[in-house]
Amino acid sequence: MVDKRDEADKLIDELIAGKTPEEIVGEGGLLQALTKRVYERALEGEMTHHLGYPPKAPEGKNSGNSRNGKTSKRVKTGAADVTLEIPRDRNGEFEPQLVKKHQRRLPGFDDKVLALYARGLTTRDIQGHLEELYQSEVSPALISAVTDAVLDDVTVWQSRPLEAVYPIVYLDAIQLKMRQSGQSEEPGGLSGPGDHPGGV
Repeated sequence: MVDKRDEADKLIDELIAGKTPEEIVGEGGLLQALTKRVYERALEGEMTHHLGYPPKAPEGKNSGNSRNGKTSKRVKTGAADVTLEIPRDRNGEFEPQLVKKHQRRLPGFDDKVLALYARGLTTRDIQGHLEELYQSEVSPALISAVTDAVLDDVTVWQSRPLEAVYPIVYLDAIQLKMRQSGQSEEPGGLSGPGDHPGGV
């Protein structure tokens, strides 16, 4: 039986290959950008479920409630702070489930956010990750609406054009303690054959 955790780890490894730590978890890095995208798309899916119709749909006219802009909210994640645009409804009845009102810290789901955007995930895989993100009893209809909203963005991102070449630099070194003239010396860097007694 294939371990889904192992599959997710492999996809994440492919996603971050060739990137520096700063490019992954730094300000404006990959993880921050993807976290913002997946949370905002999920919140849009929640709003669609709440109102009962997608953005700009004709059935929204004279429905008694509608979308009413967004509010910025700075939240802490496992790696960095992220500013999210939280949708509002005109009647003030929308209660987000993924990022609740007054919540300022998001649980550490960085690996799940990366896995959502890694290539090869099926709709069911994405739905499973979202169920873990919510960590609460939510209706299948809500998860389905959020999955539909996130899936479009994930598909576009997975199909993005890639660079022809991604440079990778490997650095390697070794430190050795040397004994010379009966005294132990702290390593000063790499040692060559001429540094050893007898030229060994």
